Amino acid sequence: MTQARQSNPEPPPKPTLRQLFEFIFAWLFIHALRIFPRRTSRAAGVVIARIAHASLSRLRKVGLRNLELAFPTMSPSERAHILRLEYRNLGWLLAEFCQMSKYTPAFAGRFIRYEGLDHYLAARERGKGVLVLTGHLGAWELSSFYHSLAGYPMGMVIRRLDNPLVDHMVNRVRCLHGNRVLHKDDFARGLLGAMRSGETVGILMDTNMTPPQGLFVPFFGVQACTASGLARVALKTGAAVLPGFLLWEESERQYVLHFYPELALANTGDSEADTADNTARFTAVLEDQIRQYPSQWLWMHRRWKTRPPNEPPIY
Repeated sequence: MTQARQSNPEPPPKPTLRQLFEFIFAWLFIHALRIFPRRTSRAAGVVIARIAHASLSRLRKVGLRNLELAFPTMSPSERAHILRLEYRNLGWLLAEFCQMSKYTPAFAGRFIRYEGLDHYLAARERGKGVLVLTGHLGAWELSSFYHSLAGYPMGMVIRRLDNPLVDHMVNRVRCLHGNRVLHKDDFARGLLGAMRSGETVGILMDTNMTPPQGLFVPFFGVQACTASGLARVALKTGAAVLPGFLLWEESERQYVLHFYPELALANTGDSEADTADNTARFTAVLEDQIRQYPSQWLWMHRRWKTRPPNEPPIY
């Protein structure tokens, strides 16, 4: 009886010269901002962000267009001010990422505190897994890192970076304290397995999608193609859905990791209708948070790029 040969997986392709240069540049950049004290690094991040705001006109136009859609009655000067503050927020986030590998629980506790941790702990105690509903709001990279630093490692659904060398370097930092990444190109299986094991997974649910992975639901009163996977997994597994955001509180001059009460889900037995209903509910939660902290959302993303049939493009 002959034994079937097992095919060995193909080795990953060798990085291109461009990818090597990109990796070297990213490594040098991250380590340059890492060696400074945190305050100096954040100040440098703001300078870089201001340069980006001034020089990247296409992104600036997208941001202003999004703000016009979301806040039609707001004055142009107010929208421009919000966008400048958002670039400042991104500069801070860039610096925090470069600094994160140095952080200890005691050090990070000087500028980050929890609010609503009891909501998270109660949801976790149910044992059916926790899906953290979040978005590109506040310091999203720092949020899962701090949660793991505090002793609560979690999974993160992310998109692979185009450069595999940079992708590996970034994920190594993200996962220093027990976090793990679930890639979007194969996240469904991993997400279902994580919920069956009672784990926690964070999902950034505020990016443009395309059908059939996305459903059209209102977002700031405009139909937006939105990921439906979170709603489908929650209905299938009974996992708790918990909004969570790490937001800069200007009055306190620190970040606050907010966990809100578990969301009630529509569960009528009509799978497709319930998925659409819950996707709309989750999107409404994101919108409410963005309205409260408008200068901390990623306005430069073309959130309304995918349009319903027969609708003209927005950008």
